[in-house]
This record gives sequence, structure tokens and C-alpha cells, in this order.
Amino acid sequence: MTEIERKYLVKSQEFRQQAISRKHIVQGFLNTDPDRTVRIRLTEDSAFLTVKGRSNDSGLSRFEWEHPISMEEGRALLELCEGPLMEKYRYTVPSGRHIFEVDEFLGANSGLLLAEVELERENDAIIKPDWLGEEVTGQKQYYNSQLIKKPYSLWTN
Repeated sequence: MTEIERKYLVKSQEFRQQAISRKHIVQGFLNTDPDRTVRIRLTEDSAFLTVKGRSNDSGLSRFEWEHPISMEEGRALLELCEGPLMEKYRYTVPSGRHIFEVDEFLGANSGLLLAEVELERENDAIIKPDWLGEEVTGQKQYYNSQLIKKPYSLWTN
């Protein structure tokens, strides 16, 4: 129940040609406390309830529990979520022995492209695709739970 992942900015659109799937995601947060984030996520054909704990000091690891729920339950729980809902497209992109998930954010977070890769161990080596940019692992402003509070469109770069 420990999630280990690295997060990166995406610097080009090249990932689109390498993607093997794309799905639309709508998600909301029942709780955005850093000690226990509770998320509802719906895709076209599935719904999940996810609980995440606080990240470790490196930002690489944290507790994660995820459970499938019915679409009806998911839609009902979205009605209870904090703040605005988040929408994005998620692309699945293989690279070496790993799979990157690239999120193309919509709405108030439009223009933000983030890639995540889940690892078995914190020190796992990855093959970095050319389209992968700066690593932002552990930078809280890039957490989905924070992007609903301070969307990318409000950042001053």
C-alpha cells in the first residue's frame, strides 16, 4: 500500500505519438488535508475511491489505498467534493520497462502537462524519454489536491 513515484514536467508534445491509450478523467477531493487526501476519480467506465497519506521527506513515497466503486457511487460522491472538480486526459506511454502516465489538464489547469512514473523502489533507474522535462517530485504545488486550490492558470511564472 505504498506508492512510489516520480513526477516530471512535460516539455514537448512528442509523448502523443508514443501513447498507447488516452482516457478522460474527472476527479474531486473529499479531503485535501496533506495527512490524508481522499479522492474520487471517474473515467468513462470506472470509478475509484483513493486515500493517500503524507509524502515522505523526498516526496517519492506515501501511503496509498485505492478501491473500485460503482459509477453511481462515484457520481454521488463527486457531488460532495471540495472546490471545483478537476478534468484531464491521461495518456499511457511506455518507456523501457516503465509506464509513464501523462496528464493533460483541462479547465483552470489548462496548459499544464505532468508525467508520473510508478516505481518498485525509490532508487529504480528509469529511461527518460526526450519529451520529459524537469523533475517536480515532492513539489506540492503540482499535487492534484493543490491544483484545485491554486490552479495553474493563476500561477505567475
